[in-house]
Amino acid sequence: MTDKKTHEFFMGEALKQAKLSFEADEAPIGSVLVYQNKIIASGYNLSIANHDPSAHAEILTIRDAGQYMKNYRLLNCSLYVTLEPCVMCLGAIFHARISNLIFGAYDYKIGACESVLNLKENKELNHHCVIHGGVLERESKKLLQDFFKNKRKKTVKKITVFNKH
Repeated sequence: MTDKKTHEFFMGEALKQAKLSFEADEAPIGSVLVYQNKIIASGYNLSIANHDPSAHAEILTIRDAGQYMKNYRLLNCSLYVTLEPCVMCLGAIFHARISNLIFGAYDYKIGACESVLNLKENKELNHHCVIHGGVLERESKKLLQDFFKNKRKKTVKKITVFNKH
């Protein structure tokens, strides 16, 4: 099941995870891992709360999926994530042998699939997966934009209060 409606359904589930991240005051990125048309793991960014730079949505989801599958190889699985993965996350996706990666918004700062780096085309790597970007891109992008707009407002408010004293 790799039609547009299926991709949008599972990306919608990843967006629900991203909203949990937003509520936790973390960069709103969420992911779900699908095996045989069933979500077996999900996650959202927790780097700040966990004091862990590797606690990206993708990494947390892959860790949980490995426990579920009782294997570090996640063959025949599809990962849906709301933002194009960074180098660390794409490396973990490749190492886990995930078959399909579907992401929402493109990341023009650290995206490793095609925006900044294009590791999907690097033939020297020993594993690749099918990568498809832009699924529910507008919704994924808006959530990120709203989050950082709120962050900037809070920063301006703090600076204004600080300058009054």
